[in-house]
Amino acid sequence: MHILGISAFYHDSAACILKNGEIIAAAQEERFTRKKHDASYPFNAIEFVLDSASIKLSDVDKIVFFEKPFLKFERLLETYVAFAPKGFLSFSKAMPIWIKEKLFQKNMIFNYLKKHDKDYKSDKNLHFSNHHLSHAASAFYPSPYKDAVILTADGVGEWATTTVAVGSGNQLEIKKELHFPHSLGLLYSAFTYYTGFKVNSGEYKLMGLAPYGTPIYVDKIKELIDIKSDGTFRLDQSFFNYATGLTMTNKKFEKLFGQKKRLPESEKLTQFHMDIASSIQKITEEIIIKLSKSISEEYQIKNLCLAGGVALNCVANGKLIEEKIFENIWIQPAAGDAGGSLGAALAFWYLEEGKERNINPQDSMKGSYLGTEYSHDQILIELNNLGAKFEVLEYDEIIEKTAQCLSNGDAVGWFQGKMEFGPRALGNRSILGDPRSKSMQKNLNLKVKFRESFRPFAPSILIDDLEDWFELKTKSPYMLIVANINSEKKLEMTEEQKNLFGIDKLNIKRSGIPAVTHVDYSARIQTVSAKTNKKFYDLIHKFKEKTSCPVLINTSFNIRGEPIVNSPKDAFNCFMGNELDFLVIGNCFIDKRNQNLNLKKNYRDKYELD
Repeated sequence: MHILGISAFYHDSAACILKNGEIIAAAQEERFTRKKHDASYPFNAIEFVLDSASIKLSDVDKIVFFEKPFLKFERLLETYVAFAPKGFLSFSKAMPIWIKEKLFQKNMIFNYLKKHDKDYKSDKNLHFSNHHLSHAASAFYPSPYKDAVILTADGVGEWATTTVAVGSGNQLEIKKELHFPHSLGLLYSAFTYYTGFKVNSGEYKLMGLAPYGTPIYVDKIKELIDIKSDGTFRLDQSFFNYATGLTMTNKKFEKLFGQKKRLPESEKLTQFHMDIASSIQKITEEIIIKLSKSISEEYQIKNLCLAGGVALNCVANGKLIEEKIFENIWIQPAAGDAGGSLGAALAFWYLEEGKERNINPQDSMKGSYLGTEYSHDQILIELNNLGAKFEVLEYDEIIEKTAQCLSNGDAVGWFQGKMEFGPRALGNRSILGDPRSKSMQKNLNLKVKFRESFRPFAPSILIDDLEDWFELKTKSPYMLIVANINSEKKLEMTEEQKNLFGIDKLNIKRSGIPAVTHVDYSARIQTVSAKTNKKFYDLIHKFKEKTSCPVLINTSFNIRGEPIVNSPKDAFNCFMGNELDFLVIGNCFIDKRNQNLNLKKNYRDKYELD
């Protein structure tokens, strides 16, 4: 039995296919269209997952959309009635689109589906899940737990913004909900907007900026939000504009903090913005920890699963693990809306079809390597068509030569196996570097990624060496947990260095792996196992042999504003548009110095600021 899951029309559209409950393939539409966070109908992603399952659309048994459009329309109407006449401008802009397209989404989706397969004749197999149920299902069903509490938090689904669910065996039930407009995701996005970053993509930047600041605005933020002892909360809507207007915050919000919204085109980040980032991060952590403590006490279940966009706040995840509220925590790697496609399909398989759940104690997400894969012959054809100069090496030679380049301080594009599902590159569509280099973080940010110099990079570490380097005792295969570097690996700052402010802190060497040690001695860790990614494991192992360091810098293979590369063509174009030194695609080794200079790309201007 095949079930196709679809998420679309808000941001991060995606598709997933299950075969008898097993996850066969999943991918975001942005990877195919090259449009970051693409929200359009995921035509290419659906074509890919169908091809991966070797079936046509007319062979699919059930198709499940990740949310209920009518409930979303109801929220829009009721919000307008509640705030009228204040929200008329946003209401008048949204209504024509809803009436023309989204209200009749079932018919619209059916018309799109017919384009895949002329034999697909009826929408009788088209079903609609609930947004937060899809999130909860994506977290619980692939987890290694028989029983778990599931906490989901994001901007907003139909009505819910935060939910608590309980899963047992193949059953899953949402027990509690917080409703729009009271939303932790939208609160965080409001501060993303206020500090001049782009909503729905700049939240990572806000999180990365936080350690440069001091949380001196916590009390002021608590004038916006009333946080109860159990972690539930209410937002004072008089400070916000997202329910009624076309912006996230308003003049009252600006007056509270004493500054106007930052204009990214003309205004630099200051200590004020760093302190704001630090403060909202602190509030987010407080809410998540209080919520977790209250649901742990109430349900007396030792396992926690997380999904929804807020679950991508890996700093808060790390704090949650430190608190030891739950014995075990599992986070869905595609925690945002893309993962809703997977959750919708899984929810149907278990809740509607009533199928028995076979728990995989290892990793039923298959390392999140669920995307496109290219054969050696396909890689050769693409590279030759592009005019690339390359050499083909044996497996051991590729590992040896790449590890040598990395130990020499070169930046390497690494394109292998199946593309990752979710926002993180996990060693298959990655840019790699030597974490021991003091200048590597700045160089990769400015010369390769074309992004802000303060953005931290993640360490990928051999699972066996984890506890020697970091204060973390649990594996982190999806790069979703932040932990501190071990005290014996730290380099203490001088008194003069401790008194520095903001970005001046950036270039201080804090450990033997400064390129992945953030200003607060933390790192967003990916643990690498030979079971899930042998080639990446072997590469890090070879690097360790050469340097005694079991860690590599791992950042996603893309530049600012561009989705992660999908194909060999994407990878080569990106390589020729930045200052990467080498590119490894499968067993093909590409040296920048040997390439035709006419193939260079003006990549910096191709993608807009995110």
